[in-house]
Amino acid sequence: MAVCRSCGFVFNRLFDFSKLSYDESYDNTQSCSAHFNTYLDSLVAYLVEQKNVRNCTIVEVGCGKGIFLRKLVEYPGANNRGIGFDPSYVGLESEIDGRLVFHRKFYDGSSADLEADVVICRHVIEHVPEPLLLLRTVRAALEGSPNARVYFETPCVDWILQNKVVWDFFYEHCSLFTAYSLAVAFSESGFAVQDVHHVFDEQYLWLEARPGRAAIGNERVDNDGAVENTVRSSLAYGEQEEANRLKWLAYLSELKAEGALALWGAGAKGVTFANLVDPEATLIDCVVDLNPNKQSGFLPGTGHPVVSPLELLTRNVKNAVLMNPNYRQENLTLLEESGIAVKLVELAGV
Repeated sequence: MAVCRSCGFVFNRLFDFSKLSYDESYDNTQSCSAHFNTYLDSLVAYLVEQKNVRNCTIVEVGCGKGIFLRKLVEYPGANNRGIGFDPSYVGLESEIDGRLVFHRKFYDGSSADLEADVVICRHVIEHVPEPLLLLRTVRAALEGSPNARVYFETPCVDWILQNKVVWDFFYEHCSLFTAYSLAVAFSESGFAVQDVHHVFDEQYLWLEARPGRAAIGNERVDNDGAVENTVRSSLAYGEQEEANRLKWLAYLSELKAEGALALWGAGAKGVTFANLVDPEATLIDCVVDLNPNKQSGFLPGTGHPVVSPLELLTRNVKNAVLMNPNYRQENLTLLEESGIAVKLVELAGV
């Protein structure tokens, strides 16, 4: 991982896209969580009610299983039409009387002839080794739509660095942004940036832009020492990473002495953390996940079994390490309602 001293962009300089496969078996669905689904609903309501995304043709770049785009099209009274692009999409190619259409492919130059009022791209740009190429492709597609609006969402690398969340550095995320570096990337690609702010309890960045050449026009994305802080945090993180890993390993060993130990979250965070601290699967008993498509499977690399929360009872799990603190209350409620006496622990501050 490298950091740009000019803008604070963090990237994997040895990234090899051929190591990845984004096909129909790729599953990054988060909507199995009621908490995350509520977050998606709030974003949709924000776009429709506050940004007046109504009677629009919406193109979503990297739509996944189409959940977010479908919500925008189905929103009562919005009368939107949606076109989604994603090679991992699974489902019907056309829905809602043709108002919702999906293409099982990457959004690229061949897609640029589609006119759009709104372009949305959530949690895609961090997977792209050449993000400016993606942004310029979107910009070229909007050449004849000067009033089109563009909305991007991506993880905030400053949040990762400040919270020392080592498990948020995983191979798929080769391009990580700060608010400033994201705004710079859009400005360099021919967009007028209107706003960049944090969402999802500071973990994500939400950017709003239009085609144009205006300067970055929001005090919240001015440099004002931000780049220096990111560089400083990056270098300190690199120096402390191994010491932190050993510290967490010692803490997990203490937890295991109380009984079986689990991780909560079998997505990229859980996979990364398990491979870092327990590659031989001798410390962690299992990994909990709400996604039924992941349950009864195994983590890649380590082979830890992925289980439902109810299986914690039969496995005699005493502690579960929460990979994302945003889901703490939801999971505590689930455990209490199910009568499962498992302690949820976090690594922040350890």
